[in-house]
Amino acid sequence: MLDLNANPITSYNAELKIWSGAREQSYYNDDLTIGQIIFRQLQSDPHRIFQISHSEKTRLTRSQMLHNAAKFSVYLRAQGFVAETDIVGLLARNSTHLAALAYGCLFNGTPFHAINPSLEERTIRHLFDITKPRLICCDASDYEKLRNIASALNVPIIIIHGRIAGVMSIQELLQASIPEDYKPSQFKRGIDRIMAILCSSGTTGTPKAVTISNSRQIFESHRYLNSNDIQYAPSTLDWLTGLITLITAGVYGTVRLISQQAFSAEHFLSMCEQESVSWAVVAASHIAILANCPATDVRQLLSLRHLLFAGGHTLVATLNKMQSYLRGEGILRNAYGMTELGTCVSCNYTTHSKPTSVGRLLGNIRMRVVSESAVSLGPNEQGELYCHNGQHWRGYYGNSAATAEMQDKGGWFHTGDVGYFDEDNYLHIVERKKDMLKYLGMMYYPHEIEEVIAQMPQVAEVCVFGIWNETVGDAAAASVVPKPNAPLNSAQVIAFVAQHIAVKYKQLNAGAQIVPQLAKSANGKVNRQAVKAAYLKSAQKTEPTNK
Repeated sequence: MLDLNANPITSYNAELKIWSGAREQSYYNDDLTIGQIIFRQLQSDPHRIFQISHSEKTRLTRSQMLHNAAKFSVYLRAQGFVAETDIVGLLARNSTHLAALAYGCLFNGTPFHAINPSLEERTIRHLFDITKPRLICCDASDYEKLRNIASALNVPIIIIHGRIAGVMSIQELLQASIPEDYKPSQFKRGIDRIMAILCSSGTTGTPKAVTISNSRQIFESHRYLNSNDIQYAPSTLDWLTGLITLITAGVYGTVRLISQQAFSAEHFLSMCEQESVSWAVVAASHIAILANCPATDVRQLLSLRHLLFAGGHTLVATLNKMQSYLRGEGILRNAYGMTELGTCVSCNYTTHSKPTSVGRLLGNIRMRVVSESAVSLGPNEQGELYCHNGQHWRGYYGNSAATAEMQDKGGWFHTGDVGYFDEDNYLHIVERKKDMLKYLGMMYYPHEIEEVIAQMPQVAEVCVFGIWNETVGDAAAASVVPKPNAPLNSAQVIAFVAQHIAVKYKQLNAGAQIVPQLAKSANGKVNRQAVKAAYLKSAQKTEPTNK
């Protein structure tokens, strides 16, 4: 019998048309921060291994992690990091001392603003301009990208992994001593204090800084974890899944497995086999990669008890194939969540019988399905999903207008996702209401690429959309209308985008077509879905056939 936590229970109130997860009481006092909770956990069984870096071949005990984190906390105190607005900027991959730096911030009550290292320099600059960190921490490989940004903010840089001559490294800070009476900082209602700031984007595509509080919901839906579990997530701390893994490892005392290598089926299989991974959370595209990899074998995955995936759709055939490599039902689970809520909203423990669902609601989560005329809908009726977690949200940092758009006065988050609940109270996501697309785990908006293509002197109109593939996500494609008598071909468009956009995930990875006109709705606006349909139809006609 597998040691799995029970399938979540969801109830439906037909009068109010509200679905609710189970009511659950937290074990922790509201004055405690998550940093204080983790500090207590790391004090127990101090010689037990807490973190393994597969790529760096390092191992840290709980005691070593505790002392390293405390040393960074002491450094922050010495630099006057006291207020909630004293923020640490973070742009780093999963290396040996990243967790200690993050835990040190948590011990001190100092929010860290985590940004993905793959983002363009101008986007990073924009995001740090919002939060104005007093200190930026990064890997040596990203130092040049951040040097001008730190100079403009007039703040120092600390190197987490690698060395830069003349620049302070985390290794230097770890040589310091800790006062014998060191304790984490205490606050009144620590639960409401900002713990971390992650990145998101609005419907306009402008990145926003999402505050994450010390709410217990970030870890309490994973209370089935214990010290015998070995956890792994390929995502860095700028992703909610990366943050959840960091927090749950600290709270439940699991072994935290990290790697600097990008996700690949071979690397994941190797780690599972060598390190006996019991819990992993990956992207939906990673499940497709694993399921379709010739090297995948049930023997390499025997240790897995919990394999969660999130962030997109996965084909039923792929789920069935992945299930055949696991040692039982209930291991493979589809999770749904959003950064603004700081937690998973639902989880499907029955992907074998409800493969198209994202499951039932987790504890203390409520949800409504709302029509375009703001009417609450019932079972099997599609509408925008509104979500309520009963927790205080500090909103988008420095952006009250966007905060009011996301969360209404009743506390309901307007997710922007279209979905419905079936007769068994299982949630199904139909599509994104917003235009945001995701390729290789990175978010982008069509209009960002459209603006680049529109700079070409031969272009009259352009429409960009995503061509979905379960392995990579939404690959960008473009339909382009040239100006009269202007010579233009698809190769020129693709090359122009590649020349003007540095990052791979925003390039035209699904190609381009030159078309005489774009499909439009009655009010004259470009109908993106109709343009995409015409693109796909034309592509099918031009595909070579095997004879």
